Formats: sequence, structure tokens, C-alpha cells
Amino acid sequence: MTKTTDSFHQKLERRFASIDDLEIHAQKRLPKFAFDYLQGGTGQETAIARNRSSLNNIQLIPHHMVEPFEPQLKTSLLGRTWSAPFGIAPLGLSGLIWPDAAKHFARTAQQQNIPTVLSTVATTKLETIAQLAPDTAWFQLYIPNDDAINRSIIERAKTAGYKTLVVTIDVPALGRRARDIKNGLAVPPKITFKNIIQGATHPTWALSTLKAGMPDFETLAPYVPKGTDMRAASQYVSALARGHVSMDKLQKVRDLWPGNLVVKGILNEIDAASAKQVGCDGIIISNHGGRQLDAAPAPITIIKNIRREVGAQMPIIADSGVRSGLDIARLMAHGADFVLLGRAFGYSVAALGERGPDHAHYILSQELKNVLSQLGCKTPQDLPRVGLV
Repeated sequence: MTKTTDSFHQKLERRFASIDDLEIHAQKRLPKFAFDYLQGGTGQETAIARNRSSLNNIQLIPHHMVEPFEPQLKTSLLGRTWSAPFGIAPLGLSGLIWPDAAKHFARTAQQQNIPTVLSTVATTKLETIAQLAPDTAWFQLYIPNDDAINRSIIERAKTAGYKTLVVTIDVPALGRRARDIKNGLAVPPKITFKNIIQGATHPTWALSTLKAGMPDFETLAPYVPKGTDMRAASQYVSALARGHVSMDKLQKVRDLWPGNLVVKGILNEIDAASAKQVGCDGIIISNHGGRQLDAAPAPITIIKNIRREVGAQMPIIADSGVRSGLDIARLMAHGADFVLLGRAFGYSVAALGERGPDHAHYILSQELKNVLSQLGCKTPQDLPRVGLV
């Protein structure tokens, strides 16, 4: 970052010094149904609470008697060096949170040299994001049940220039999210009078959405039958990738994809071993941010078991419940090589629009550098040597 950029963020952080501050402001700017979609989870949302409490319970032991140093965040992963050990997780229906959110994520990712993962069900097509973030964009795939569509999407990702494909395996069925059901945001979505009123009372969001146009599943649009109305199109998209991802299904993707292949949604050693056997280049330990199974374990509690299963060379990425540089350090101290954040960046774009993701990156980087200094770690790669309580 330049001194001018640092000065801008230093002024901005007088109001927004943490991700929590961005969340509070995001709630003010978003209609309730949009904020609920971003913040909510499945069931009674105990998995969300478990993610948070499991991270909060991790204590790290500082080492103070070391030579003076300036912390460095550079991290190698999947064949290249990133400016920090964290990136932006895939967010479906991102345009509902804020118009062109995926584009704003992409610009920050390219400028700051961190990965951003575009969801299959984002509201910006994959080719657009590849143009905005040619060096840093990854594409997340829900494997379609139709082999022809699967081949088509993968070929489009290759042609667009993506180097990393992230296959999500933890959505055999869409999680039952009570907030979304009550708000009419189940698939297919319902535009209710209540939602219209909520939009009208949040004019900045409403006008921005009106200017950008109603969000749509742009990457999947070519595969929706022509002449299909919105309700039928939503049903079609919902059914497109339902079902479990078997090893055979994953192997088909491995055979089609020449670049890095990462599997997202790993929560046990058997699935981790299967991903390794298929020839995947990395795994993401994730419970989908508490949005799929309310009884799912928090990722930080199982990293060490999965590390023992896959060995030291397999890159392990973690997400779910991460809100700070300290959380990133906690996950890496447990053995994660890299961390993704979804809601944190969602709050940032909802709170501050286009400049939000860049400010979230600034907050997280400054927090992580501070934590490294406190612990006596020169780099994030030193974190596994820190003692845990």
C-alpha cells in the first residue's frame, strides 16, 4: 500500500476499525431480508455460534524475547505468492448484498494480490470477473448433474483464464435457513410486500440495485431453458447441482480441469483422503459458514486430524466464522496454510460499497501484523510453532 492509501484507511478506521464495525453499518444500509441472507445460517444457527466460540476459545502464547523484526504477510499457495495468507470466499447471490459486489471483490483482489473466489451462483458471470482479476480470481463450481453443462462451464473457466477451480461438495441439498424462508428468499425467491417496503426504506441500497438491475445468476443464464419465467428459472438453477459429490463425479472434473483443483466443504478425514486420492491440489475445511448443517463441527477443531490424514504437503485452507486477523492467526497456528473470509467481506461491501473490500483487507492485514508482533512471529508460517492453550 502507498502512504496515500494508508492515510485514507487510517481516516476511515476512525469509524470502522474492525469487521464488527462494518457489520453494524451494513445492517443499517441493507433491507432486513438482504442482511438476514448475509448474516444468517441454518436451523437454530448454533453452527454459527459454535464457529465463533471455538475460535474465541483458542489462546496463543506470546514469545517476547526475540530479535526486533517487522512482520511480513507474504504467503505461497498453489504455485504462487500472495501478499497475505487470506482471501475472499465465494458468496452466492452477492448482488443481493450489494450491486456488483463480486466486481468490487475482484478489483480489491487484483490490486492487493489476494485470491477472490467467484461462486457459480454469484450474480456476475465468470468471464467478467476473470477480466477484472486475471491474476487472482478463482472459480467455485457446484458440479452440475448434466455432464454437458459441467463440461461447458469448466471449458468457459479455462478459456477465461482461471488457474484454480474450487469444487464445493457440502450442498447435497440446500440448507433450511429459517430467516430466508420467512423473508421469501427461499429458492425460488418471492417478492413480498414486506420486502418491497424494506427496500424502499433503505434508499441507497434500493437506488443502487435499481441502477445495476435485478440480480440474476449470470454464469448459469445460458443453460436456463429459453422463455422460462423467473420462478421456473430459479427452480431450474436450484435443481441443477443437487445431490452428493461422489469420487467418480469429482474424478470427471479432475480429468477435465488442467489447473489447480481444490475441494471445499471437507469436515472429516475420509473425505480429505478421497480428495487426495482423486488428485486434488488442496482442500478447504469448511462448514459453509454454518449455512448447511447446524450440527457441523467448527473447522478449527478438526484441522489437526485432517492434517495428519493428508500429510504436510497438501495445502489446507480454512473458512467459517473468521472475523479478524487474530482469527486468521488462530487457524494458521492450528495448521491451516491459508484462510478465506466470506461474511467479513460481505459486510464491507454492504457498509462502504466499492471501497469496502479494500478497507476490510486493510483492517485484516493490520490486525494480523499486530498479532504476529505480539506472538514473536516474523511470518504467518511461524504460527504453528506458537504454543496453544
